[in-house]
Amino acid sequence: MLKRTIKTFVDRLLKPAKSARPKGPRRYTREEHGIDRRLVSRHAIKVCEVLNHEGYQAYVVGGAVRDLLVGLEPKDFDVATNATPEQIRPLFRRARIIGRRFRLVHVVFGQEIIETSTFRADDSGKQTDEHGRILRDNEYGTIEDDAARRDFTLNALYYDPLTETVIDYHNGVADLKDRQVRIIGDAETRYREDPVRMLRAVRFASKLDATIEPTTDAPIRSLSRLIENVPESRLADETLKLLNCGHAMDCIQRLQALGLHSKLLPMVEPVQRLPGGSEFLDMALARTDTRVRAGKSVSPSFIYACLLWKLVKQEWDRRSAQDMHPQQALLEAADLILEKQSRIMPIQKRFQSDMREIWFMQPRFERIANRAIWRMTEQPRFRAAVDFLQLRAEAKEIDSVQAQWWMDLADAGDEERSAMIAVRKPAGTAATGSRSGQRRTRRRRSNAKRSNSAGANES
Repeated sequence: MLKRTIKTFVDRLLKPAKSARPKGPRRYTREEHGIDRRLVSRHAIKVCEVLNHEGYQAYVVGGAVRDLLVGLEPKDFDVATNATPEQIRPLFRRARIIGRRFRLVHVVFGQEIIETSTFRADDSGKQTDEHGRILRDNEYGTIEDDAARRDFTLNALYYDPLTETVIDYHNGVADLKDRQVRIIGDAETRYREDPVRMLRAVRFASKLDATIEPTTDAPIRSLSRLIENVPESRLADETLKLLNCGHAMDCIQRLQALGLHSKLLPMVEPVQRLPGGSEFLDMALARTDTRVRAGKSVSPSFIYACLLWKLVKQEWDRRSAQDMHPQQALLEAADLILEKQSRIMPIQKRFQSDMREIWFMQPRFERIANRAIWRMTEQPRFRAAVDFLQLRAEAKEIDSVQAQWWMDLADAGDEERSAMIAVRKPAGTAATGSRSGQRRTRRRRSNAKRSNSAGANES
């Protein structure tokens, strides 16, 4: 479906290109590119209108233009202009300058932020580290310079919402048609400037069902270790983009093939070596992809909880087999796995907290008393924990009937919940709750013995 959509959109763009083309960028009119202006963020249009009114150039740029051309809904909209950050900020009521390596302006409209950057100058003479990564980049240039500094041809596209014109400086439209991810300039140099570009190449290829052009692909394996020099915060952001692009498993497979996965997702290979590990990951990421493609939100905490679960469960089972209380065993297992993960690529604390809630509710589903169910349903991560329970049932870790009962409860209203809880059988002595059941049994036997003894004495 995506292939046909891309071909339909881009074929129309390239029809006039058969004749001799003039030098300079290719300009596509509304009739040629087919972008519906109503699909462009009204706030991005507002930013362009204000800047144009003040005498500056301003365009919607990058991924938003790419996605609009191929019929996808952009997640965000960026603007590029020849105005400097100091010139941009006073023009908007809510705007702030951010960034150190490259300063830009966040223009805030309620929940939406329009990232507005100044055209960058060419990269000659930039301050770099010993690996070639650019450290500071606050020199400004023309739109032509800026297009040359973009990472891939399919991102060097500029859309003027006032004239509804698309400007293409590096044949990005042609590469969209051929479904090729092609870097602008020398691949090795561009990757050394910013190693994250290697990860972006993988994400774009997966998202667009494309291939990485051979000269763009060639240096990646030998330069993959440069990823270790990227700040953890940037890697964390890019990892989430990879997992939320709607093609997560394809991204992971491409990362593994190129040797880029060990720093970003160190848990994947150990999980895949466990019994049922690969199948669990496939199911979890397939569910995530389905939600993303349907335009639904996906919690990073839930994704990470899925990625690490098989490792946590392995440790949980091992401790439970040593007669440790199930909840304590799970707590220690979670601590151990998260600590190991943090040595390579830490997961943000707020995500870790949510992951623990999802994990720690799992044994409670099997042994919770009816009177405590209402308190459990009020917990913030209850629905995520139920979704996780469903995934475990699909992996045959737990009874599917039990998992479905909890899903029905999560979907029910208060009255229906009351009725469901009223007829629910008391919690049994499932595997995770067997020790408490054994204690209750021993207690009943002890009480019975004492009663029999007392009766014998009286007689």
